[in-house]
Parts: sequence; structure tokens; C-alpha cells
Amino acid sequence: MKKVLFVCVENAGRSQMAEAFAKKYGKDKVMVSSAGNKPADNVNPVVVEAMKEKGIDISTNKPKLLTFQIAQDADLIVTMGCNGQGICPGPFFKPTIDWKLEDPKGKPIEKVREIREEIEQRVKKLVAEQLQA
Repeated sequence: MKKVLFVCVENAGRSQMAEAFAKKYGKDKVMVSSAGNKPADNVNPVVVEAMKEKGIDISTNKPKLLTFQIAQDADLIVTMGCNGQGICPGPFFKPTIDWKLEDPKGKPIEKVREIREEIEQRVKKLVAEQLQA
């Protein structure tokens, strides 16, 4: 079973949504986790609200610190656009994809919904590709 790690700066928005969608669409076929190199204290409440609209409750999730070990354990690392912010960790010698997604932090719910929809579509595609590999 492939292990996919989603990484964003605070692990409070993009990577939390990606992890939740991957768990939904990957079920028992892909192992997923998420982390950030500067984790926030809590998941972004607007992101929690946007995900509830999709029937996914991430209100009890906690942002996690990205460690070398977590990265080493992954088969694939998906960064969520933090490379453009200049503070994303390197690929840790693993295959890495950067999705270049806008950070939902401080954005209104309408914008967070757009980001959520893009993440959902990308995760569906990623899960389908990883299951064929």
C-alpha cells in the first residue's frame, strides 16, 4: 500500500483537506497523512466549515509537525504550494509533487470552497493514478 504525505506550511488548511479527501477516496488502498513545517495550533475553522459542507468532519484534527522520519516513511510527498512561499521543506529524496495551491488562511468561505474543490479534484486524480501504479 502506497503512503502519501501532504505537506503545507501550517498543516491547518490545504494539507488537512487533501488528507481528508484522500482518506475518503483512497479508503483501504492508500495510506495518507499530512504535516507542516510550522504547524498551527488548530485547523483553520473556515476550512473545517468548508469540509463539513462535503460531509467530512475534520474539527478534531490537530496540525502535526513535519519530521524527517514522517517524510522518509512516505512513498510520495505532495506539497501544497508552499514552495512559492519559500518555506517548504525539500523533497527528502522522495518523489515530490507541488500542487501550487493558494493558502486558504484569512480567506472568506467562498474562496476556501474554490480551493477545496480544486484539492478534491486533484486528490481524486492522484488516488486513481497511485492505485494503477
